[in-house]
Amino acid sequence: MRDIRREEDEISRRLARSSERIAKTKESEAELFRQLAQLRLDPAVQAELDGRISNAEIKARDTLKSHAKGVEKAETAIAALEGERSALVESRNEALARLGDRQNALKALTSQQAARLASDPEFEARRKAAAELSEIAEQSLRKTELAETDREEKGKPYRDDPLFLYLWDAGYGTSGYRANNLVRYLDGLVAGLIGFHKARPNYAMLNEIPLRLREHAERQEENAQAAEAEVTALETAAVDAAGGKPLRADIAQIQSEIEAVDARIIACEDRRDEAARALQNLAEGRDPAFEAAAADLAAALGREDVQTLLAEARLTRTGQDDTIVAQIDEARARIREEDEETREQRERLKTLAARRRELEDIQWEFKKQRFDDPRSNFREDKLVGDLLNDFLRGGISAATYWDHWRRSQNWAPGNEWGSGSTSSRRASKASPWPDNGGSSFEWPESSFGGSGSKSKPKSGGFGGGWGGGNSGGGGFSRPRTGSSGTRKHSGFKTGGGF
Repeated sequence: MRDIRREEDEISRRLARSSERIAKTKESEAELFRQLAQLRLDPAVQAELDGRISNAEIKARDTLKSHAKGVEKAETAIAALEGERSALVESRNEALARLGDRQNALKALTSQQAARLASDPEFEARRKAAAELSEIAEQSLRKTELAETDREEKGKPYRDDPLFLYLWDAGYGTSGYRANNLVRYLDGLVAGLIGFHKARPNYAMLNEIPLRLREHAERQEENAQAAEAEVTALETAAVDAAGGKPLRADIAQIQSEIEAVDARIIACEDRRDEAARALQNLAEGRDPAFEAAAADLAAALGREDVQTLLAEARLTRTGQDDTIVAQIDEARARIREEDEETREQRERLKTLAARRRELEDIQWEFKKQRFDDPRSNFREDKLVGDLLNDFLRGGISAATYWDHWRRSQNWAPGNEWGSGSTSSRRASKASPWPDNGGSSFEWPESSFGGSGSKSKPKSGGFGGGWGGGNSGGGGFSRPRTGSSGTRKHSGFKTGGGF
């Protein structure tokens, strides 16, 4: 992102210089037309044409000076904001380093308490009871899922029969059935025809069993969570008694600092975007005064009498005329070259801005998922190599690139997020007390800001649609402030080569 910003700034500066060169070239063209007028027109006509061109030229020269000052001011603002942002990033890195130190200290402490509690009969009994309840809850869930699968598969023939489904929806054969005598008679014929009286209880049972099993599984899950909470309370009490409470307080405080710095980084980046937009507007000649002056000068040079003067000079063969005409043609060729280069640079600037904003969005999601926590690591080395290049060149979308990050991410062993939740322990598929001498203490609440999902998301993506392990699509969640040119949620982009 730093490299992209630098190139954006460099292109904006080049565009600004190009606008200035075009304006100066038009001034030179105006001077050449005055010289041509002196050679070919009588004094009265020459004075009138010279006055029009000179007025437009003076106005353009004054606005050009103002334009240059505006560019310099915008460049200074960008440099200052970039320095502020770099300082904030450095501050955040230092906070992350302190966070890692405190987490390592807490991990060492929990490992010590794990060994001590493993020999405590009361704790071991509660741990085993919690493990048994957790296993029961898992079995109940599996049975429920099997029953729900049966309901979908075995219930399909019933649902595919329109006559059966009609009678079922009407409540035929139940106390809720309401129909007049004629309809009752006709429904009875249909029911006899398809054997509804025998089929209805079977279908009702097929639907009822999963509901009852789901209720039972939820009760077992509640029991398991309550037992896990008791074990966690004992673990936390042991760690706190050994000095863990101050460490956890430090961790929470550092995480609050990081959250505050992130908010300041966002605000700084948005201010920098505003300054960059101001520079880009100046660079592309969108300053109203500059535009007006350039238009006036172009209009003065494009008048019919000026063009007639040039056409007549081309028809005559005098040394002075030919020299001036050649210089005018050369000036116009330079302007065309500058215009072509400007168009290419503007397109590249758009591509760079799109990629940079997407990277800012990905970085926001990265922090939101706490992937930059010292305990987080990634299996895929190509994330900052080939895959990054593919994304920057437009070969893969932002959504795909982020998905590679998400699927590659792991938490260090024994460092599951959360506070001993049943779901996180089951997800690890590991015994709460491993034989390798490590600790399975689930880390205390440690989400940046102190809330949110405690377990590592198993699926997800951007913002409210994907963030926090929820399924579904959606845009980026990075907040953006500022003028109407910004957005709070952005769709994914794939176009353009980097």
